[in-house]
Amino acid sequence: MNGSAIGGKHQRSYIPAAGYNWLLPLFDLFSELTGTDEARSVLLQQAELRPGQQILDIGCGTGSLAILLKQRHPEIEAVGLDPDPKALARASRKAQRAAVSPHFDRGFSDALPYPADSFDHVFSSFMFHHLQSNEKEETLREIRRVLKPGGSLHLLDFRGPESATGSLSLWLHSHHNLKGNSEERILRLMAKAGLADLRTVGYGTVLFGFGHVAYYQASALKLARAKTNRL
Repeated sequence: MNGSAIGGKHQRSYIPAAGYNWLLPLFDLFSELTGTDEARSVLLQQAELRPGQQILDIGCGTGSLAILLKQRHPEIEAVGLDPDPKALARASRKAQRAAVSPHFDRGFSDALPYPADSFDHVFSSFMFHHLQSNEKEETLREIRRVLKPGGSLHLLDFRGPESATGSLSLWLHSHHNLKGNSEERILRLMAKAGLADLRTVGYGTVLFGFGHVAYYQASALKLARAKTNRL
């Protein structure tokens, strides 16, 4: 995968939405053919979405989840965040064609440019395994910070190598990005970040059945603030 960089005072690299910049025009077709779009649809179905809620999709790529959310729930405010400007430009064009209006921002998941208690739900799909270990921890802390009290995280990603069955599945899940993506470790990182009600709510497959995925949920109870308010 090639890296790109966001300029400014501190240059920082990132992985383009499709892994390589030249693959971006094929990204949406690949997502449709391999079942990742359908997996994102299941992720949305698992959330209890209500009119007027504020939703954040981190690592939104070309905006598929944010656009689908606005199509199903036009009364909800949706924001997509990604460091890849080319993917965000494609997301904006897709949204215009779909006649929906999610908002797209450029930024990183471990330094969210939003105030505390901003969102009712945060979604993450097929992004978490791309992060380094320290970035995963900081991303989950940032998610907890921007979630409103009682707000929910909904995370979809590949499972670790322990889930693989068959030679091709073993090869796919042996990728170094997935070695630290076990179900146990993801739930442990969520707990370390201060999230509560941690649970795995389902499993599935993508990539023609060879990619094993898990659906996770957690909530931001923010008990310390609630205790202060009672005093």
